[in-house]
Amino acid sequence: MKKLILVVAVTLISVVSFSQSPLSVGKNQLNVGVGLSEWGVPIYIGLDHGISRDLTIGGEFSFRSYNENWNNNDYKHNIIGISANLNYHFNTVLNIPNEWDFYAGPNLGFYSWSSPDDYTGDKNSGLGIGVQIGGRYFISNKIGLNFEFGSGNAFSGGKLGLTFKL
Repeated sequence: MKKLILVVAVTLISVVSFSQSPLSVGKNQLNVGVGLSEWGVPIYIGLDHGISRDLTIGGEFSFRSYNENWNNNDYKHNIIGISANLNYHFNTVLNIPNEWDFYAGPNLGFYSWSSPDDYTGDKNSGLGIGVQIGGRYFISNKIGLNFEFGSGNAFSGGKLGLTFKL
């Protein structure tokens, strides 16, 4: 019985120690793409930085423009967002293959709505706090497809894009 426990322990330690994290400590990856939203199609660019084997911290910039008919008048709105996020990557704990990356975490951002002066609707700038859950599939060692769903941020519906390991 002791030998079985020892073999299982060594096997688990080997799997955990030799599994590759989604983003190595000190390394960066660039994310670009489009989002899903009720207010136009946002575009985004972001950067993630590996701070531990399973944690990344990141920042993101987004822009969208859309037209709205309000009280029989046409208005053009622009929304600029800047946000920060922290993600826990589940690859190590779930023993997920290296070409996949699944993560979740909180985000905090500020969004600036720009509307014409005579617009009387309820669009306001402000702080957004939310969460996201997402994943990536790496088609090569450096390029991946990403998808994410979230709330409380500029992409409350979700987003799709590309990831480039730098």
